[in-house]
Amino acid sequence: MTLWEGRLGGVPASAMWNFTVSVADRRLLEDDIEGSMAHVAMLGEVGILSKQETEAITAGLQTLSEEAGSGAFAFSDDDEDVHSAVERRLIELVGPVGGKLHTGRSRNDQVALDLILYMRREALGHADGLARLALVLVAAAERLGPEVVVPSYTHLQQAQPTLFAHHLLAYGQMAARDRRRFLDLADRLDCSPLGAGASAGSSLPLSPERTASLLGMSAAFANSLDAVGSRDRAAEYVWCCARALVSLSRLGEDVVLWSTREFGWVTLADEFATGSSALPQKKNPDVAELARGKAASAIGSLTAMLALEKGLPMSYNRDLQEDKEHLFRVDDDLAGATSALAGLIASARFHPPPPAPETAALDLAEALVGRGVPFREAHRVTGAIAARLAAESREFSSLSFSDLADAHPSFEPSDLDLLDPVISVNRRATPGGGSHGSVTAQIAQLRAELSGEGS
Repeated sequence: MTLWEGRLGGVPASAMWNFTVSVADRRLLEDDIEGSMAHVAMLGEVGILSKQETEAITAGLQTLSEEAGSGAFAFSDDDEDVHSAVERRLIELVGPVGGKLHTGRSRNDQVALDLILYMRREALGHADGLARLALVLVAAAERLGPEVVVPSYTHLQQAQPTLFAHHLLAYGQMAARDRRRFLDLADRLDCSPLGAGASAGSSLPLSPERTASLLGMSAAFANSLDAVGSRDRAAEYVWCCARALVSLSRLGEDVVLWSTREFGWVTLADEFATGSSALPQKKNPDVAELARGKAASAIGSLTAMLALEKGLPMSYNRDLQEDKEHLFRVDDDLAGATSALAGLIASARFHPPPPAPETAALDLAEALVGRGVPFREAHRVTGAIAARLAAESREFSSLSFSDLADAHPSFEPSDLDLLDPVISVNRRATPGGGSHGSVTAQIAQLRAELSGEGS
């Protein structure tokens, strides 16, 4: 069924039909019905539809909603898009009065609304999923406690000792920020485009504000051309998904490294690993690897969304039909990656080796700073100690007080204790750092935020 057959004669060419028909938007079925019910209610309130017409169409739409919810709604090969499918099925149920559904409406403002309803719902779903992942990371940090000390890394070289819990909580903070981005976007999705029509509004006495209210939105569009011709909120939604997937990709990369024999930090549960078709000994971190791969796809989808709109004249153009392909793909990828990584982290066994003693070299330098030595001098002295040990093929653990005293007169015998990674971590005074007290505070902060107390 087409909604424009009165203008054109003959049967659409199959090449044209197959190229232009939209299948991706079938995912918007329930949103299309929800928007239609609000539209019909408004038409009845302003007197465009009679009470009987409003009741008949509303009853038909309620049946459609039940069919959509149960999976019984059947699309036809002749349906050009979700909008024509809904109208076709409505007319089958209630007769010719169903043809009044589209009064005062265009597919241009209709699909803009469908997409906003979809994104509004799914944005909150992603916020919940990211909160669950962050809480899984918090729970893992709590299980590890203050005993498990690991190296932090810069340039993928061991840098400073820190708690493994601190490392996991860094990803918890990233997930919490990604969550907040979706919640923030939800505010910009709180605006209905319905009533904008094809481009410049309608001569009928529509009430876009009332339709918005019926949909639980606080505002209606301010400019009809913008309402139907812009997809910046869809692009922002894809950006939020892509940004979250980049965060998950970084977590995935760490899991891939941690699970290698060379690192040996983690053993993945069998349920969240895969094997090899050729190598019987293999246990592969495919979930983590695919999280990286999905992020790459999401970056491509974001680029496509931005390019899709960049050269369009105002207002609606059929190019915008392509937005859903990219949006739905990245939407699914984020949901899947968030869930899979949460399961992987929750079921993993962490057993990292301790950091090398030289990761506490900064503590030695800061001990001198605490005695009035300028930091640049303290840095040079400690760097010279490291260079000497490397030249002599010695480890930091072999340092004696005579080594320290030869390097600088301000060193004290107790400074050798600073090379113990546990002591190094517990001396940290910076809020947000890797000490046990700081990590405990970070756990409390994240739990409060994710439970709503800190939102």
